Amino acid sequence: MLGARRIVKIMPDIRSPLLQTFIDRGHLHQCTDLEGLDRAALAGRLTGYIGFDCTADSLHVGGLIQIMTLRRLQQNGHRPIVVLGGGTTKIGDPSGKDEARKLLTDEDIAANMAGIRRNFERFLSFGDGPTDAILINNAEWLDKLEYIPFLRDVGRHFSVNRMLTFDSVKLRLEREQPLSFLEFNYMILQAYDFVELARRYNCAIQFGGSDQWGNIVSGTDLGRRILNRELYGFTSPLLTTASGAKMGKTAAGAVWLSPERLSPYDYWQFWRNTEDADVGRFLRLFTELPLDEIARLEALDGADINEAKKRLATEATALAHGTEAAAEAADTARRVFEEGVLGSALPIVEIGADALAAGIQAAELFVLAGLASSKGEARRLIKGGGARLNDAVIAGDGQSIGQTDLTADGSLKLSSGRKSHVIIRPKKN
Repeated sequence: MLGARRIVKIMPDIRSPLLQTFIDRGHLHQCTDLEGLDRAALAGRLTGYIGFDCTADSLHVGGLIQIMTLRRLQQNGHRPIVVLGGGTTKIGDPSGKDEARKLLTDEDIAANMAGIRRNFERFLSFGDGPTDAILINNAEWLDKLEYIPFLRDVGRHFSVNRMLTFDSVKLRLEREQPLSFLEFNYMILQAYDFVELARRYNCAIQFGGSDQWGNIVSGTDLGRRILNRELYGFTSPLLTTASGAKMGKTAAGAVWLSPERLSPYDYWQFWRNTEDADVGRFLRLFTELPLDEIARLEALDGADINEAKKRLATEATALAHGTEAAAEAADTARRVFEEGVLGSALPIVEIGADALAAGIQAAELFVLAGLASSKGEARRLIKGGGARLNDAVIAGDGQSIGQTDLTADGSLKLSSGRKSHVIIRPKKN
């Protein structure tokens, strides 16, 4: 009896520098027509976009692969578009969510949009040149839509039967979580974004995470039906670490790109703490080091792999915050861990002088410093011997910390484990 036949998917012969870069760097997960996109990339300059909803005033590391995708698009001579979801944020993307997002006011969305704009300034070059990036708000066209004409002209191209098979809808229903009609419309609006960008900017590619595949395919289908033209969808993998943790999340919260939300030093530390098995993959995705240098670094083992992690941390921080901030963070880490001294780049938290004069319980101070999310977590940290004050182990969660503990420079150093440190200073009146 013949054995089961194994089906092997053959990667086509890629000729364009753009797609070869994406493949070599680990950006490719799925593409609606890889060979067609390869031909189009060889034929001339392409325009591609990614949409970002404005649910916070900063993006975090979980979206960094998409930002790097646009950066590599631009570096290869093509034009990136950043679409900020001033319109779609009012709806809320149900992808990967168990419940509806909180609806934001127009003022909240505008403030978040301003913060996100600043995230992109380090990664993309904006301007009026043929490959300069464009930043646009999809409320520009979505807010002007009339409901009945939109249903007639666009909605008729969508099958509810098919929409129910998309993961963003199906998984919510399987978990018996409510899905509002408002959210159900999200994929239609995202598909319409693609069509509108194709009309206005000759945009031919939508990029996104693998969880956006259904929405992206809907956009390529809608472009074929309404515009009678070929559009391409390209997704990157949703990253998890080698241990299965979600990329961009830590015990302390999200790893934000904005220095107002997360200091460059803490950002550097996030990358320094990369698991050994992830070093090569992250170097390819999140730095611009040559591939042969990355191959050398990821081949290091034992204690030497720490040098590769430091290189990853410095290169990634330089892209997000600049070379000066990256160098300062690396130097601070060296002095803190190798010389045991305080560094100017450590996060600083100011506490009222009166509160310090009266004394604050250790568990409460760790929460105020952001080194623990709750007093219970702080107590567990202290009980386990992982909490330090000025490099000395804290004996108990009830220990009072105050002015008498200030060092010669008038500050306190709180540490959670070996790698998380905060400087406490009395607030000046």
